[in-house]
Amino acid sequence: MAITDRQNPNAEEKKKLLCPFFWQRRTTTASSSKPSFARSILPARRRLRLDPSSYLYFPYEAGKQVRSAIKLKNTSKSHTAFKFQTTAPKSCYMRPPGGVLAPGESVFATVFKFVEHPENNEKHKLNKKSKAKFKIMSLKVKPGVEFVPELFDEQKDQVIVERVLRVIFLDADRPSAALEKLTRQLEEAEAAVEVRKKPPPETGPRVVGEGLVIDEWKERREKYLARQQVDSIDSSS
Repeated sequence: MAITDRQNPNAEEKKKLLCPFFWQRRTTTASSSKPSFARSILPARRRLRLDPSSYLYFPYEAGKQVRSAIKLKNTSKSHTAFKFQTTAPKSCYMRPPGGVLAPGESVFATVFKFVEHPENNEKHKLNKKSKAKFKIMSLKVKPGVEFVPELFDEQKDQVIVERVLRVIFLDADRPSAALEKLTRQLEEAEAAVEVRKKPPPETGPRVVGEGLVIDEWKERREKYLARQQVDSIDSSS
């Protein structure tokens, strides 16, 4: 029985015996393709943390321009550029529309939207999802790179869609936790804008009046020259 088994190996054993190189190459190729396949099905790791994370809340005021706010924080270890896009560019815009965040840095963005008058009962839109959507994208950049929208066109393969946010309207006359949070975030966003408007702290010579630079070394030199001139006049007389 043992002799018969050795004389008639099964099909897999025949492949190994007849073509060991082919078998080894096939095994290596199959094993090397597994990691790339796994990477293709895994979602891209997010670079930004958003608050709120799923929706943009707006107070509902028909015929007026209303505001929402969202906080973006760079949770990655690299500088990250972000950019907003909207499906309703005629009625919405963002401030800032994009920027670059250092690792751990955060920023408040304010979103403006014009609320059109409804065709029927306006209350039906409250606490409901709107058709308008906002897409937030991110891109890894090198330190010192300034934000320009073209960055996302030049490096399309590296762009990550962080979130697609839907719009939800809140009753401005009815207190709610979402409305309170929105009010608080809008105040923080306005405070951040005011901080950005302030001039940077002075690091060079102090400027007084119109172009007059206070230079202590220059003052001391002028006083020294004046004393020398007085001494020379006294000695000559």
